[in-house]
Amino acid sequence: MNKSIIGLFVLFFSMFAINVEAQRLMTLEQSVEEALKQSPDIVRARYNLERYRELLNAQKASLKSNFRLDLSPFQYSNSRNYDQSNQTWYNDENFTTSGAFSVSQPILFTDGVVSLNNNFGWQTNKRDDINFDPFTGFTNSLNLRLEQPLFTYNRRKMEYKEIEFNYENSQLNYALQALNVERQITQYFYQIYQAQMQLITSREELANRKKSYEIIKNKVEAGLTAKEEMLQAELDMMSSESTVQNNEVDLDNIKDNFKQMLGMDFSEEIMVVAEVSVLPVDIDLQKATGFALENRMEIRQREIDVEMGLFDLITTNATNEFKGNLAVQVGLFGNAENVNNIYDRQNRNDNQDVQFTLEVPLWDWGEKKARMEAARLAQETNEYNLLDEKKNIVLSVRQIERNLKNYLKQIEIARKNEENAQLTYEINLEKYQNGDLTSMDLNLVQNQLTQAKNNKIDALISYKLELLNMKLQTLFDFENQRSIMPDVINYETIQ
Repeated sequence: MNKSIIGLFVLFFSMFAINVEAQRLMTLEQSVEEALKQSPDIVRARYNLERYRELLNAQKASLKSNFRLDLSPFQYSNSRNYDQSNQTWYNDENFTTSGAFSVSQPILFTDGVVSLNNNFGWQTNKRDDINFDPFTGFTNSLNLRLEQPLFTYNRRKMEYKEIEFNYENSQLNYALQALNVERQITQYFYQIYQAQMQLITSREELANRKKSYEIIKNKVEAGLTAKEEMLQAELDMMSSESTVQNNEVDLDNIKDNFKQMLGMDFSEEIMVVAEVSVLPVDIDLQKATGFALENRMEIRQREIDVEMGLFDLITTNATNEFKGNLAVQVGLFGNAENVNNIYDRQNRNDNQDVQFTLEVPLWDWGEKKARMEAARLAQETNEYNLLDEKKNIVLSVRQIERNLKNYLKQIEIARKNEENAQLTYEINLEKYQNGDLTSMDLNLVQNQLTQAKNNKIDALISYKLELLNMKLQTLFDFENQRSIMPDVINYETIQ
């Protein structure tokens, strides 16, 4: 940190006359790091990211084998029914206890499901009908079943891919929010710095005007000048006191906004520490544009929109579609009074079941055609948005590159203006002390010096912010000649 900056902060501490230990000194790097952990915006983005991560985990789990056990420990019925064939009424009493165990395995590649099912139970039947042979014993049904949709798109695979895209999009949103938080924190940080420097400048101005007031007061008491000069000097001093008070209020308000972004307690006292020095950074416009088009996450988001739009086209095309379904089941059934004999030759039976069904739409009054046209137009919009996003990125990088060159020129001018204003003030202060200048003329020179100092600070900070903007737009740090992608997108370490 150069001597002038150190001197300003020493003055800042002495003018505030507070205990430095009671304040928390914060650098820009510390502020950004803390904001990426505690900022309300980044916390919300992190929750959203974790939500989609868990949805993806759930979808992955749903593709694994599902084990299920259904139990029916007790089922009893006693009813009176009519036998139409014998034209008689009878009482039917049943008691059953059973359980079913199944293992089902979704097939992602074909959207089918293969399952193994076993149903085991015990039952007793009584009926007051001489032609009815009551049964008391065990039953067991074991079967293997395959269900496969035909002539349609793979819904399970598409659903899985959509969740993957949603998770990727939430990752991109988190990274973009991190960049946005860095931008906002940096802006607030430099706003605080500007407010601190303006407060220092206004206090310097107040000190100068107090000095001027003492000079004119001594002259009035000595009868060397008119009393009106002292009244004007007093008015100028009061105006400077008001400016100091206004700057203190502005500084406190900006600090509160800064604390909110960081998730800090409003009662905590802070002070930002920065070295606002500018070393011109050489930026190759062609390279900057290439980095932006290669790295910008908004482009990937628009690409995801295009891919999701293709899914919408497939889904819409399935409206009132011709489709089929194949279900094949083979199994073994057995029943016996003794469980050990349940699969004896005389008690068992081989079961087969094959079903092939078709859905054939006949007329939909143009519904599918209209929906397809709407989906096609939506997809064209997505593709247009992708191209437009790339154009906007290129436009933004070109404008930032021009602004950086312009800010360097403004900094050079602001520095020269401050030197001239400082020299002019010192010359006119000497004239004022010698009685060759009125207090109003000195007040004008003082205002010019204050404005020149503020203009230089504004120009320096504008360049720093625009350089940050170039880094965020291209995801490349031209000051240190390195990519910031690994530092920004590190999803696996997000807690």
